Amino acid sequence: MTVHDAAAALPDIRSLQHICRSIALAEAVLNPGGCPYYSFDAHWSETEEVFSMRNGSGDEFDIVFSPGGAYIRGFDHESPMSPYAEDAVWPGVLDSVPQVFHAQIDEPAFMDDGVPRVTFCLWRETGDPKWHAGRIDFPSGHPDPDGSGWMLSLPMNPTPETFRSFAEDYYERPVDLRALRHIFERQPLTSEIVARLNPLASFIDVSKQAELMGCAVAPARRSS
Repeated sequence: MTVHDAAAALPDIRSLQHICRSIALAEAVLNPGGCPYYSFDAHWSETEEVFSMRNGSGDEFDIVFSPGGAYIRGFDHESPMSPYAEDAVWPGVLDSVPQVFHAQIDEPAFMDDGVPRVTFCLWRETGDPKWHAGRIDFPSGHPDPDGSGWMLSLPMNPTPETFRSFAEDYYERPVDLRALRHIFERQPLTSEIVARLNPLASFIDVSKQAELMGCAVAPARRSS
């Protein structure tokens, strides 16, 4: 699998944005106060929101939602396409990115010593009917040469069931599917849902995080 397969599998921008919020909110309930695997910042800048993945082992991706569309960059530290090999981005990965997303290419948070930290990139402008990726000559002999296959597996198959599989493996504990369905259906967060997913989590603390993500919180439950 490569970034071109991911481009064909990802949903439209608006659907992806809703999915990312749901994933990050579920993560916030399961891991309050910790270093999140997935996070969503609805106030990354005055005009941008960002969904991020950090696995703590050097692998990461970000989806930047802006008025111009959506920009995805990812970095697999074990990829043969890593810019650390030649101190340069693999040919084709960023060459075709439209001007509207060049600020994301040059974003300091996504660079090391002036070189973009990236092994895969996708983009989709507002109103565009599909996702795009560059023309790339991928290294042979690797089933997932740029890391997009495993890193974007959840956004490409964003169901409560797939998130539960991830979460139960990562956190090594059962995860309530009914509560996940409530979140993935974008219903307002309630104290009951928080308790079903994580009895140790503070509803007040999680609701504050939810609001920072732009997620709805049930007003009647705010004092619970």
